[in-house]
Amino acid sequence: METKNHSSTSGFILLGLSANPQLQKPLFGIFLLMYLVTVLGNVLIILAIRCDSRLHTPMYFFLSNLSFMDICFTTVIVPKMLANLQSETKFISYVGCLVQMYFFMALANTDSYLLASMAIDRLVAICNPFHYDVVMNPRRCLLMLLGSCTISHLHSLFRVVLMSHLSFCASHVIKHFFCDTQPVLKLSCSDTSSSQIVVMTETLAVIVTPFLCILFSYLRIIITVLRIPSAAGKWKAFSTCGSHLTVVALFYGSVIYVYFRPLSMYSVVKDRVATVMYTVVTPMLNPFIYSLRNKDMKRGLRKLRDTVHLP
Repeated sequence: METKNHSSTSGFILLGLSANPQLQKPLFGIFLLMYLVTVLGNVLIILAIRCDSRLHTPMYFFLSNLSFMDICFTTVIVPKMLANLQSETKFISYVGCLVQMYFFMALANTDSYLLASMAIDRLVAICNPFHYDVVMNPRRCLLMLLGSCTISHLHSLFRVVLMSHLSFCASHVIKHFFCDTQPVLKLSCSDTSSSQIVVMTETLAVIVTPFLCILFSYLRIIITVLRIPSAAGKWKAFSTCGSHLTVVALFYGSVIYVYFRPLSMYSVVKDRVATVMYTVVTPMLNPFIYSLRNKDMKRGLRKLRDTVHLP
């Protein structure tokens, strides 16, 4: 078998979620609707926060940026997937694949760090409320955001450079709906053992670090809340964390399932379903999770409605 390196690889075929022709149109309709709901919901969150000055706090600063990242995150993946559902070829160029992989990883990692930043915000608000304004000042919040973006993009750049040195054999069919690390590694005819070790180590550093930060923050929060004498006080403190914990569970649950296993345990069907959870479903649900039981967000949305004179 003749081996082609990356320089002679024109591109890949993305099989998508299903090869069944009868499912292409229903899948197109479902994911188009989910994408539109995601974009509309997150845009409303951003506009509501901008319209209501009472929402100009660190928590909502991070939430508006999380919503923006979710819009970008799904836009990197879903439009191409929708185009492939309507196409016979389902082709993506080699460069296009690496670009998609770069922005997917950068935005996903930024999401992870923003969730950690929001956990730190709740930690300071509950455990050190008298110094909240000093600790979570605008300059520090901006530095946390810039640090999250910088680390995420550097990690993504390193990963893409690593992937660009792989060689690919005759098969260029990716059994996925976008260019993710694991299915692309499966296609390589190079020795990927060192790449797998680097990828796993990097993933541990970039994903586990913010996850441990979230766990530590909520451990401190639980200890502090349990010391509150009244049940009403405990419920009030925990209620400010419920939405964030729900999003963390959805995001990290599927991410850990997909990426923290050896390549030999990679399952096409199961991993595609899990990937849909954090690439499409979670960004779509975030606006509902953060607004349905949040009085401040409801007030902000009402103010936005009144501002644009909606019925």
